[in-house]
Amino acid sequence: MDALIAAAARALASGDPLVALKRIALREDAPALALRGIAMAQLGDLVRAKALVRSAARAFGPHDPVARARCIVAEAEIALASRDLGWPAKALDAARMTLDAHGDRVNAAHAGYLAVRRLLLIGRLDEAERALAALDPTPFPPALRTAHELVVAGIAMRRLRTRPARAALARAERAARLARIPALTTEVERASLVLKTPAARLIASGAETPLLLEEVESLLTSNALVVDACRYVVRNARTVVPLARRPVLFAIARALGEAWPGDVPRDTLVARAFGAKQADESHRGRLRVEVGRLRRALRTLAAVSATKRGFALEPRRTREVVVLARPVDEEHASVLAFLADGESWSSSALALALGASQRTVQRALDSLAAAGKAQSFGRGRARKWMTPPLPGLATTLLLPAPLAID
Repeated sequence: MDALIAAAARALASGDPLVALKRIALREDAPALALRGIAMAQLGDLVRAKALVRSAARAFGPHDPVARARCIVAEAEIALASRDLGWPAKALDAARMTLDAHGDRVNAAHAGYLAVRRLLLIGRLDEAERALAALDPTPFPPALRTAHELVVAGIAMRRLRTRPARAALARAERAARLARIPALTTEVERASLVLKTPAARLIASGAETPLLLEEVESLLTSNALVVDACRYVVRNARTVVPLARRPVLFAIARALGEAWPGDVPRDTLVARAFGAKQADESHRGRLRVEVGRLRRALRTLAAVSATKRGFALEPRRTREVVVLARPVDEEHASVLAFLADGESWSSSALALALGASQRTVQRALDSLAAAGKAQSFGRGRARKWMTPPLPGLATTLLLPAPLAID
């Protein structure tokens, strides 16, 4: 490694891409191409970064498997930053094994953390936890220890375990200070803000209250019967009844939960469940059938009793019924929740993260664009969508996977 390449690598390791580019901006050899790609990624030009890293991988060729594997890892990191979730995980795993076999433990671990972060982003928490358990951050430099703790915190927050999340973020902050990389410190600060931002709304007795993630955790371990409109379930501390694939039943359950301890008129339930502006006998007959199904689904949690004008919810073993809703009610809140991270997303990446079809996601994006809530740039496969982070918007932490978003 010549002096300029070494100096550029040190600058990139410390988070200073401009100094690195001053050393190698005019060079076209493989190591310089790779470092220029990483520099452009740190500056935010992910398209140019991806092209440079690919050129470097081709230039290294099969005679230098370690350098080529490092380029594959760099490309995977760029793909993750640009929310290109369709990049081949097998290629990253092969690169990780090559690096590990040649003694490059640090970059092999970095590849492992990229794979875990991708699993976390698409909601595969069990797989992410298993992969993370195989990674020991103790012998690695502060930057990798920061990445480890950020993943630990991300999993804990999605599991609604705020105390372990706070502890992991504190460790990540200490490691980021030791790393002395401003971008890493900023990433830890952004992750910490999630615990200070409302994650949901509590609807009870006609009043609404914003809840932090810690308060959501406390609610779900309380004795209350919770109609969870974030994850489409009805639950108490011991039992969870999923209704994500039974939207009519959930619509009725939510209406009854919002009205508790009162009842809900039949015509109102028809409008909420079926979208009918005027109820006729066929609607009322269908409502009776669906209420019967809801009774069977909730039999261990609550009864649904008929009243003179409609129906009411009667919880078992508790005297409190609440509705947990997203911070903002929006038809396509699931899509907006992912766009709210400020990154650009392709429709295919959103479909993968949401567990929905790409056509369904595209319809939602078109609707959001027409309403001025999302915007796209690029064409064809390079088309990306984004929206600026909005205060009070639903985060991805309380979203189920897969989701029914239409």
